[in-house]
Amino acid sequence: MTWRRTGLIGIAYMVLLLLFSHFVLQPFLVPSGSMEPTFQVGDRILVNKLAYRFGNEPRRGDVVVFDGTGSFLQEQPAGNPVTGALHAAAAALGLAGPDETDFVKRVVGTGGDRVVCCDKDGRISVNGVPVRETGYVMFGDQPSHVPFDIVVPEGTLWVMGDHRSQSSDSRDHLGQPGGGMVPVDMVVGRADWIGWPFGRWSTVPRTDAFDAVPAWTASRQGHAGSTDVNGDVNGDVSGNGDASGNGTAGSGNTGAESAGAGGGHG
Repeated sequence: MTWRRTGLIGIAYMVLLLLFSHFVLQPFLVPSGSMEPTFQVGDRILVNKLAYRFGNEPRRGDVVVFDGTGSFLQEQPAGNPVTGALHAAAAALGLAGPDETDFVKRVVGTGGDRVVCCDKDGRISVNGVPVRETGYVMFGDQPSHVPFDIVVPEGTLWVMGDHRSQSSDSRDHLGQPGGGMVPVDMVVGRADWIGWPFGRWSTVPRTDAFDAVPAWTASRQGHAGSTDVNGDVNGDVSGNGDASGNGTAGSGNTGAESAGAGGGHG
């Protein structure tokens, strides 16, 4: 076999891998501890891009990777387009670090849900039903350090990290444009497997924590808070533990939480 033929086979193989990663299954590297204990720093998770392609939408309890532009990040970070393209290709193969705009979090509320923290026992409730999150929330963490009461607009998601005290998530963006809600259209896919390291090779456990939660709409709860098109929280939203104390909800984490292709953020 000539070097030329070997090179052509290698290029074809890389193209097939890129296509597979772009349309079917993409690795993401977890660079932070915001999704512990579900994911550990350094895990490479495999994101199923077909999970929501055929009419299915994210459900409560799903762990999703999404593009946070417009929700968690108000502007696309500036960068060189050539190096950006090279980084994206390497990241798609799991060879590069995280992209600044991609995040991995757990879906807690879907369109129409009322999500409240917290009840007298310190639990988050969704549509009036307390949710027992002990199966995935980091041991010792409270469901949230700050109270909130929101209604999720249709077509969006309310997401939170499993390591609540270390996660920058929807709570941190209440009061900002978008109100911390992630548009369903910005979801890259569902994290279904841990592919690396081999000692942690497994499927991502599904949770039954939300099985008892009924469907809900804002119209059924007249005094519930709502989020307008500018992301401002109206109604009985109780405020936020952000350092500014300005009525937005904050998780208490100040670090970046992005998850890139080849780098998935926890």
